[in-house]
Amino acid sequence: MRKIIAALIVSLDGYIEGPNGEIDWIDSWEDPSDITGQIDTCILGANMYPGYEQYWTAVHSAPGEPLPFSGKAATQGEVDYARFAMQTPHVVLSNNLQTATWPHTRIVRNLGAVATLKQQGGKDIHAVGGAALVSSLINAGLVDELRLVVVPILLGAGKPLFQGLLARHALHLVSATVLPHGHTKLVYTLSPASSPSAG
Repeated sequence: MRKIIAALIVSLDGYIEGPNGEIDWIDSWEDPSDITGQIDTCILGANMYPGYEQYWTAVHSAPGEPLPFSGKAATQGEVDYARFAMQTPHVVLSNNLQTATWPHTRIVRNLGAVATLKQQGGKDIHAVGGAALVSSLINAGLVDELRLVVVPILLGAGKPLFQGLLARHALHLVSATVLPHGHTKLVYTLSPASSPSAG
């Protein structure tokens, strides 16, 4: 069975956005988790999809121009990811979204469709985000691996990485790698949900 790998960038205190949605503390959206060679499908939540589409379309179309959200020009790694994304199937999990203009994108309505996708042949699947999607996939027992790139910054408040987890999950550390600029890549596998021990 193919794996679902959730790969996200997070602050040291566990946030993926600042209190007002700030993401200016993230230097680049290239592939710090080294995941593109391992996957052939990406899954996104409905809240993340519009910004994702806007950003990577801009990188692909005009990499030298100031980009949405960051105002910076694209890095070479971002250009490489944009090329990958333009030809890779994307699945958006949404109850309300009716259309998606990103190439090779389709909308599914429930986690059962994601479970079916996981049973099909192919490479692994990247759960891009956002936080609510990843938590929903974990709650459903669909995430096999968690890859976090931890940025050495304390945001103090914002959108937490995990929202709405329904149970305790033990993680097994596979690797920890120090990246440039003090970033750290952590790779975990997930164990089935467990309940706290009775006192």
